[in-house]
Amino acid sequence: MIARTGAGPLRRLVVLRHAKSAWPVGVDDHERPLAPRGRRDAPAAGRALAETDLLPDLALCSTALRARQTWELAAGQWGTPPPVRFEPRLYAAGLPDLLDAVHAVPDPVRTLLLIGHNPGLEELVLELAGDCLDDTLAVARAKFPTSAVAVLAWHGSGWRDLTFGTALLTDLIVPSGKKQR
Repeated sequence: MIARTGAGPLRRLVVLRHAKSAWPVGVDDHERPLAPRGRRDAPAAGRALAETDLLPDLALCSTALRARQTWELAAGQWGTPPPVRFEPRLYAAGLPDLLDAVHAVPDPVRTLLLIGHNPGLEELVLELAGDCLDDTLAVARAKFPTSAVAVLAWHGSGWRDLTFGTALLTDLIVPSGKKQR
């Protein structure tokens, strides 16, 4: 069981898997755009973050086109988006690179949004979560679909304090945009 309080301020890592992408013939994987469903779901993810008071202080985003488009459409739902850093190392990143990127975040940041790709993001969420609310961990283990938002909370004086099993998975949201008729 993870302690609900601890040393240092409450911090939140909000992990957003990019929205559904298209697979155009002849387009490099890094340059794949969002599919129509992704263009609907990404703004829904932004609205979900605003409605649940999960707006970040900083966003780290993969440089892949589908991740950048997810960021733009999600952040477009907020009055004033936070600073964003587009990180090449987040594209196709595995657990070590994702954790390194999180550990490099400045300590004043309390809520961090990380936008990237599976399977790395799912693995990160599952490894960091030592406990969960409700059945969120079981749901995340079963499936971490496109546009999924996982929220990890923990106490620490800096981002380097975040290690395997030290966070509480407080929420798993899978927003869906409405199809236009």
